[in-house]
Amino acid sequence: MLPLITGAGFAAAQEPPGVMIELSSAEAKDDGCLLNFLIENSNPDDISSAVYEVVLFGEEGEVSLLTLLDFAELPTGRPRVRQFQFNDRQCDQIGGILINGAATCEINGNSTDACMDGLRLKSRLETEMIG
Repeated sequence: MLPLITGAGFAAAQEPPGVMIELSSAEAKDDGCLLNFLIENSNPDDISSAVYEVVLFGEEGEVSLLTLLDFAELPTGRPRVRQFQFNDRQCDQIGGILINGAATCEINGNSTDACMDGLRLKSRLETEMIG
């Protein structure tokens, strides 16, 4: 007899350790663009601080903005949504997003590579996420 594996249990068993960042949606707001990200930490430990260096590319692939995005705490196995407002930028002017590295990544106050090791990027939009 085979054991019953629930959807959540099966997904957890298949996820390699790491962080998944998904560009979930983009909406025009207040003369700018509000980007919504879904983040999931599948590392064995909670990440107490995650700040990523992010590059926004323009419509022609040119570097438009280099900035830091503070994703804050990322508990293990619990999805989080983070929103970032980019003023003076229309959503359709963002041609791609590069996760250039982790400026800060801490577990229990200690620096770690957990934010970049096993990083998985997804996008529900035409805007490509690379890293």
